[in-house]
Amino acid sequence: MNETVSIIVPVYNAEKYIVETIEHVAAQTYGDWELLLVVDGGGDASGRVIREYMESRSESRLRILENRENMGAARARNRGLREAAGRYIAYVDADDLWMPDKLKEQLQFMRERQAAFVFTGYEFADEQGAGTGKVVHVPERLSYREALKNTTIFTSTVMFDTQKIPRDLLEMPDIKSEDTALWWKVLRNGYTAYGLDRNLVLYRRPAQSLSSNKLEAVRRIWNLYRRAEGLSVPASAYNFFFWAWRAVKRRV
Repeated sequence: MNETVSIIVPVYNAEKYIVETIEHVAAQTYGDWELLLVVDGGGDASGRVIREYMESRSESRLRILENRENMGAARARNRGLREAAGRYIAYVDADDLWMPDKLKEQLQFMRERQAAFVFTGYEFADEQGAGTGKVVHVPERLSYREALKNTTIFTSTVMFDTQKIPRDLLEMPDIKSEDTALWWKVLRNGYTAYGLDRNLVLYRRPAQSLSSNKLEAVRRIWNLYRRAEGLSVPASAYNFFFWAWRAVKRRV
């Protein structure tokens, strides 16, 4: 039986962090995984750094895929999805870090819940990858309507079971906040997301990261409500209120 976890990482200008991220995956106590590193163009040496790391370790579970041009995170992840050989799909961003038991605990939780879609808690980290002590706790489960108001699902914590969710449903929409758009798409199709309230991921936040740009985040979530989900202005405003309140609460 295929119990492999295919871990997809879009890599764009990440030479500063990518080796540390790879090493945190390599340190997992669950060993049946493959790591697909999708180098998505960019002007730095990420591809060379990864190839040198692979050559020095002779690690057969690492795979590098390279896009000649920058295609964006959604299409980079979708390429990884098409190349993935494992039953389970997980994501980690190129600067985030996993606790050693992340895969082991998450798979056990998924099997216990007989779930198709699970996510975990996480901790904010500084630019050096050190935890700040601010841990984000997650609910036991989220439906589509609940997830519209609560965008606590973080990309580097997610895992899907492709024996229960068709792979074509896991294609990320090519829009901003493509990850949140995917969670909503999956939930809209009748699935439930189950939350494992354990801090198993460090979410590194460089000072100038996209996620730290609050005005841009507001624009992105509003556009998701109005354009991706087709919600009315009153419905968008209703969900936006809860999103904003929870977003502030997570960071304070």
